[in-house]
Amino acid sequence: MNDLAAPLRRAAPALLGYAAVRALGLVVLAVWSAARGKSAHTLLTARWDALWYTRVADLGYGYEVRLPNGDVHSNLAFFPLLPWLERFMHAVSPLSYADGGLVVSVLASLAAAWGIFAVADHVYGRRNQEGREARPWKGGGGRRVGMYAVLLWAVLPIGIVQSMAYSESLFTALAAWSLYAVLTGRWPAAGVLALFAGLTRPVGLAVVAAVWVAGIASFVRDRSTAPTPGALAWPRALGMALAPLGAAGYVLWVGHRTGKGPLGYLDVQAGWRNGFDGGAAFARFVGEKFTSFPSALAGVGLIVGVGLVLWLYVVGVRQGQPLPLLVYTGVVTALALCASSYFGSKPRLLMPAFPLLLPLALALARLRTSRSAWVVGGVAVASAVYGAFWLNGSGPP
Repeated sequence: MNDLAAPLRRAAPALLGYAAVRALGLVVLAVWSAARGKSAHTLLTARWDALWYTRVADLGYGYEVRLPNGDVHSNLAFFPLLPWLERFMHAVSPLSYADGGLVVSVLASLAAAWGIFAVADHVYGRRNQEGREARPWKGGGGRRVGMYAVLLWAVLPIGIVQSMAYSESLFTALAAWSLYAVLTGRWPAAGVLALFAGLTRPVGLAVVAAVWVAGIASFVRDRSTAPTPGALAWPRALGMALAPLGAAGYVLWVGHRTGKGPLGYLDVQAGWRNGFDGGAAFARFVGEKFTSFPSALAGVGLIVGVGLVLWLYVVGVRQGQPLPLLVYTGVVTALALCASSYFGSKPRLLMPAFPLLLPLALALARLRTSRSAWVVGGVAVASAVYGAFWLNGSGPP
């Protein structure tokens, strides 16, 4: 128990700050929704993907909607871990499936915030997995950078999704702690967490890739230096073996259920018009914004946003972020920007790419506390207002 208490005490200020930001967002959402005659509870638990997850929890797989244009929206597109947890919460408590999903999301968001803190604290202020001291960063150490990383994740414009019955918070928690386990050499734990991340969202592939690339790099490093005794290599191999089982297992099960083999899941996604085209569809979408003056402003905003994402990734590379973080962030970013899915979802799909926030967190950590507090506080208010406006409007599909 003491092993858990000390890290929790270290992360407590960041977690309290995170909870305060999310509470502000929920209060603003409740007031805004009431003014519009809507239910904030319904907006958080019973719209868009949240409905699909609760249907899986309640009825299982097999539900689909056939649209007039021939598209088939099947609930097989939704990975099973969140519905399983919703079903568990419903079984052990009086909560509905939807409310169970909301509780899971809230708890998972706190776990994700803690995981983000742990990763940033390790990278910027503690020993790395090889046992050498991390780079001495000017800015108050890992704890301070970790706190700002958590707060920046909380104040994302689409941060309200962290408080919805969606799978983003659950996935980010599993991904962050899997990455932390890799960075600290806890390979079996990294593999198990990657397995569960692969049962949560298709982008679980990013966690698997991080575990595998880090594992291979570690084996190569051992061969080029003093060989590690064989007894110490098996945990690494075990973690690598476990990591892909969740995603691979679900994809193969979908292929078996649909009768279309290993590529059956791709057909399910095609029914939703989801696919990977290298970003061609997104580029056309952005280009179409420049056909008229008002929409051209949105086009400029999209280009600036994509440029910012790519710039933050390059800064992370230049600052020497560990290889597992770079691989994970690169895969998440590529899948988000280069997919042909609904373009309004792209900010939400990028939300798990929390290492992109680390350069900004380091910059805030180098400021005076009063200045960084004003920056974070102002952005938190803007994020809360935007989240309430967004969720009462088109919202996250």
